[in-house]
Amino acid sequence: MNQSTLTGRLLVAAPLLQEDSFRRSVVFVVDDADDGTLGVVLNRPLELPVDEVMTDWGAYASAPAVMFSGGPVGTDSGIALGAAAPDEAPPGWSPLEGTPSPDLAGVGLVDLDAPTEVLGASLGGLRVFAGYAGWSAGQLTGEIEEGAWYVADAFADDLFGGAPEGLWSRVLRRQGGELALLSTYPDDPAMN
Repeated sequence: MNQSTLTGRLLVAAPLLQEDSFRRSVVFVVDDADDGTLGVVLNRPLELPVDEVMTDWGAYASAPAVMFSGGPVGTDSGIALGAAAPDEAPPGWSPLEGTPSPDLAGVGLVDLDAPTEVLGASLGGLRVFAGYAGWSAGQLTGEIEEGAWYVADAFADDLFGGAPEGLWSRVLRRQGGELALLSTYPDDPAMN
């Protein structure tokens, strides 16, 4: 049985990745399996409040309490991540399997059809995504080898913290070395 190597990790777009869906994105890998990889973009908040789409969940959403564009696939469906005490897993919350960081031990998927009065109050953080990012078997490995993505450790604050628009620079900066230098890479290198 192959162990997942990317579940619970971040994919940080290289500056030269200019595809609109992933330009300067930070993707949290939710599942990495033999048949492919699924993740959500953490730094694409929309202007749509969560409670306008998912009635009753807005009160539990982490600030900013808006929907996030999780990626270009399945944009008419929702995926939610929530932080809960794993030893007291509330109904409707499933822990992510194989996350490498102890900081992510309480991160899991939230069933948005579960009763909010039971599950919502148990969550220490909640982020709701419209759509997701997906790669078929071997596709993401190829993109990483080509230099389109950097792999970094994830922390709960990356998933549920404020100021998601600055996440790309913050994650690169904390890597140190050459990646930290990339955190100041201009939007248009020709203007440098």
